[in-house]
Parts: sequence; structure tokens; C-alpha cells
Amino acid sequence: MTTAPKPLASDLAPTGVLRASINLGNPVLAQGTPEAPGGITVDLAREIGARLGLPVELLCFDAARKSFEAMADGRADLCFLAVDPARETEVAFTAPYVVIEGVYAVPRDSDLTTVAEVDAPGVRIGVKKGSAYDLFLSRNLVHATVVRGDEGIDTFRSEGLEAGAGIRQPMTAYAAAHPDVRLIEGRFMEIRQAVGTTVGRRPETVAFLRDTVEELKANGFVAESLRRSGQEAGLPAPPA
Repeated sequence: MTTAPKPLASDLAPTGVLRASINLGNPVLAQGTPEAPGGITVDLAREIGARLGLPVELLCFDAARKSFEAMADGRADLCFLAVDPARETEVAFTAPYVVIEGVYAVPRDSDLTTVAEVDAPGVRIGVKKGSAYDLFLSRNLVHATVVRGDEGIDTFRSEGLEAGAGIRQPMTAYAAAHPDVRLIEGRFMEIRQAVGTTVGRRPETVAFLRDTVEELKANGFVAESLRRSGQEAGLPAPPA
């Protein structure tokens, strides 16, 4: 096990408590309530805290953008977010520990059948504001329009949009529970979930986080944590 020297602990957690930003809005990564959260991100935060010899405070949010804002304004020391160029101005990321997929939902009777067909004039796509797929689609769509809301699938339904974007696992569950909705086969993006801290940390601190994540992927910690929280076996990311 990689144990951090004390200077790294004081650099990463200057208050003496490792404040970890947890996004309960992504059910693959975190589950439960702010009072009793669980999941892979909670397990990673506690393991990193243990290696630093620090108590851990879990700051829970319902959206990735709020988790990112907590990092950017100094309320958190550690975050668990998808790697994205828009976030890398503020966050130094490890390699991903989990890779998930962004997929589209459409009405069952929609003429849209492929990912490529969604990027067309007149197509409006509901997304969760500030999510990794919001950032990605806002950069990459040529013809379709992004419509932001608290939840992409809810915005898609409530506003009668042509498509909704989201993470495969909850989108699959939603489609199974709503027969008038189907998923388009294939993904429009890979969402690389990583551990992050602010870019102003010492290089040795960021290297410690990166090494720790690689160790926890290699020794089965990530896979076992995902299994305990009921997630798919194929989610852990490959070695960096």
C-alpha cells in the first residue's frame, strides 16, 4: 500500500481534514443520502484519507457541476469527476478509475436510429446542466441543440424533445420502466471518471493520487467496491 508522507497530507488537506466532493447525481459512482453516502467514490475518498492519516469529510452534491464548483472555490480538496478540458483548467486529474458511456434516449416511434443521426437540424437534446456529456455535446454537436435542465431525461420528457442524453446505466433502467422510450444503440462518448484535486497542488501530491489510483485498480479495490454497490463488472478502467 502506498502511504503518503506528511508533507503531502498537509498540501492536499491544509485544514487537517480531507474534504471530498461526492456527486450523488451519478448513481454509478455514489448512492445513498448526504447523511449516509456509499459507492466507489466514497470508498476511494476514505482509502486516500487513510493513506494520508487524515479524517475525511464527505461533501455531497446532486450534480457534477456543483461538485466541480466546490473544488474551484476551495471548499473541497478532492473530487471525483469525468476528465474534460473545461475542467482541467481548475482540476489536476488522475487516469480514470471507471469508464462509463453516454447514450441517447428517444421516443419509441422516433425516426432516429443511430448516434450520428441525432446530430441533425431541428433535433433538441435534453442534458443535465454541467454534466460531462453536456460539456462534450456542447463542444461537438454541429447541428443539434442542447437543452439544459436538472436532469437530461426529465427535460427530454417534460419539454417534448427529440432526444435525451445520459449515463447508460440509469438510462437503461429508465427505458425499461417506460415502454414509450428506447435507447439508441451505441454510445456517443466515453465518460472517463477520475480522481482530481486543484491544479495548484505540488507535483508530488498529484503523483501520489495518480499512483494510488493505479494501485487500487490493479489490486482489485475498485472492482470490489463497484461489486459491493451493485455496479457492472466491466466498469473499471484499464491501467494508465
